[in-house]
This record gives sequence, C-alpha cells and structure tokens, in this order.
Amino acid sequence: MKMGRFIARLPYSVVGALVVVGLCPAGAFAQDAHAHATADPNKAGALVKVVREATERFKDVAVAEAEGYGLQFGCVTGPDVGAMGMHFVNFPLVLDGELDATHPEIVIYEPLPKGRLRLIGADYLVLADAWNAKHSGPPELMGQLFHLFDSPNRFGLPAFYTLHVWAWKDNPSGTFVNWHPNVACDAFGGQDR
Repeated sequence: MKMGRFIARLPYSVVGALVVVGLCPAGAFAQDAHAHATADPNKAGALVKVVREATERFKDVAVAEAEGYGLQFGCVTGPDVGAMGMHFVNFPLVLDGELDATHPEIVIYEPLPKGRLRLIGADYLVLADAWNAKHSGPPELMGQLFHLFDSPNRFGLPAFYTLHVWAWKDNPSGTFVNWHPNVACDAFGGQDR
C-alpha cells in the first residue's frame, strides 16, 4: 500500500476503533490475565508497604496456617516463563466479596530446598459475580486495577478478579503482574502442608 493511501485511511481506522471502544460497557474493563500497568508509582509503593506490614508475620508459614490460610493448587507454574508459587488461601476472605489491603485473601510462598518456604507476595481475589453484583466497574486496590480470569480456568474457579502484589520478591516484569520470572516450583515436592 502506498503511504498516501495509508495516511488517507488512518482517520477512518481511528474513528472505527473509537466507535468499537464506545460500544463496550464501562464496567467491562479490567486488565487481561497477563498484562498490567502501574498508573501511579507513588500509589504502587504505598500498596507494597501496606502488603508488607500486613503480611510480615506470615514469613512463618505456621502463623498463616493458624490464621486460616491453607495451601491450594500445589505450586503454580507459568504458561511461558516463571511461576506464581504456592498459594495459601483463606476461603472466608475469598467468599466475603470484599477487598481490604490489610487482609489479603491469599499469601504466596516460593518453595525452597529441604521443604522450607519463603514468603514472596500476596494475592487479592474476589469472585466476579459477587463483585459485579455490588459494583459498576472492576475492582481496584489503591489505584491498581485487578486482572480478570474468566471461567473455565486452570484453577477450577468461577470467573474471578485478582491482583498479585510481589511485595517480598522484586519482579523484573512488574510489581502487579501475575507471573514472576524469578520464581520456580522446582523445590516443590508435592507436599500438602
């Protein structure tokens, strides 16, 4: 195609894209399951600080277990590179349909040799139906937009919104992305805890 025709058609493409975006309901926007952008670095740092303060005591996994968190899904590996690690889920927090930065629904550990676990982050999760019944848009936590996982999914859950916060292990791909390229499940021995 010649450059002149491309430039002549460009305004129509832009208008077409805007029309398509305008037809989407406002409440339908959420990050996809893999991408995530940080809108405000100050809010991002503030959320990491809150997560660290809220989860410091969970460096000892026995404390997390005593507070109702239990291992689910084994050690979650990524579709391309990296992993999410071991998710210790507090089901009453998942099922309450609420989000509170000081009470994550999930705490995440990386398996280490000899059965040890290292706290690496937290995951905030709310079922999509419960959230959508009370809110007109997708969830955000201190300025961070949640990812939407549709159903069916690899976890066997109904559609849900999730936000990973890599508060204890820096993620070169971003603080709030789902997959961490420097987390591995190699040391996971299938233990149920």
